[in-house]
Amino acid sequence: MLFNYDFRYYNIRLLIEIMLLNVIGVLVLRSASNMDNAVVTKQIIGIAAGFVLAIGLSLIDYHKIANLSTLIYIGCVVFLAAVLLFGKFVSGATRWIVLPGIGQIQPSEFTKIGLIVFFSWYFNKYQERLNQPVVLGISLVLFSVPVLLILAEPSLSTSIIIILIFLAMLYAAGLSYKWIGGALAVVIPAGALFVYLLRYEMIPFLQGYQANRILAFVFPTDPRYQDSNMQQDNSLIAIGSGQLMGKGLNNTTIASVKNGNFLSQEQTDFIFAVIGEELGFRGVMIVLGLYFVIIFEIIHLASKARDMTGRLICVGMAALIGFQSFINIMVATKMMPNTGQPLPFISAGISSLLSIYIGIGLVLNVGLQRRNAH
Repeated sequence: MLFNYDFRYYNIRLLIEIMLLNVIGVLVLRSASNMDNAVVTKQIIGIAAGFVLAIGLSLIDYHKIANLSTLIYIGCVVFLAAVLLFGKFVSGATRWIVLPGIGQIQPSEFTKIGLIVFFSWYFNKYQERLNQPVVLGISLVLFSVPVLLILAEPSLSTSIIIILIFLAMLYAAGLSYKWIGGALAVVIPAGALFVYLLRYEMIPFLQGYQANRILAFVFPTDPRYQDSNMQQDNSLIAIGSGQLMGKGLNNTTIASVKNGNFLSQEQTDFIFAVIGEELGFRGVMIVLGLYFVIIFEIIHLASKARDMTGRLICVGMAALIGFQSFINIMVATKMMPNTGQPLPFISAGISSLLSIYIGIGLVLNVGLQRRNAH
């Protein structure tokens, strides 16, 4: 309830840090879109709507939202199923659905937040029995349903993000090191087997282009996979060419990788390449520094949370922002296989913006109810 909130702990710093990333994102997006006012205006509207949404949700007790976890989980599954049945097919994937009066949305982005809320509630409810096989088994089954639906779209990168979020929350909830050790003993050799089977096209749930991207990373000199490396190679050239100070936003130099149309998905998946080319190493470090302080702020709020539910909401959001930005940047710098994920608060995309702002609103509310408040 509102009178339990201590507004001395309202984290204005977190909102300012996020808005700084938003400003950088709008400036870079304007350049990446060749000053397309429609794209920029849509992004600004998304930021404004997300900001209002976060402020509004920050004043709603997160316990009330957590109590709706079962409905939230069912809603996520229903929307993901609806995407497969009625979704919009774009560029080889069905990830979007058009809602009357709202427009096109990507349910998998909102599912990330929905699952953070659901498993915060679930792990809190069963925290005393978390390491029992039945409790863990049920959590894995509940987790697998939305992940398999997202894989079917297909969206391997979103599935990976959700898996990492789930594992981070499970660890923070108190997973025994015996389970962790056992899992590592299975995962490490399984990874080697996965690559072997992948080379012989024996992984049924991966599309051909997804397999080629992974194999191109594992075998970068193999001529069979050179075309799969082209996006990342051009991204590396763009980032390196920015040097210390960058070429400047909206530059018209013919030496620009972006201006030469050598970058693909420069408004979303590879927007970090535009940051590197136009803002240089200085701009890159500012962006990385902002992500670091945002994640630190959220983890600090997790350490001060009143209960397990609040702590896990914060851990889930820190994992979402941390892993998603990490994967986007790693892909842009060719340090992992090519997989598309928007750069949080920067890449174009209303669904991504609004979903993360919803999570930030919940984080802010957790901060208002910290355990050392008087």
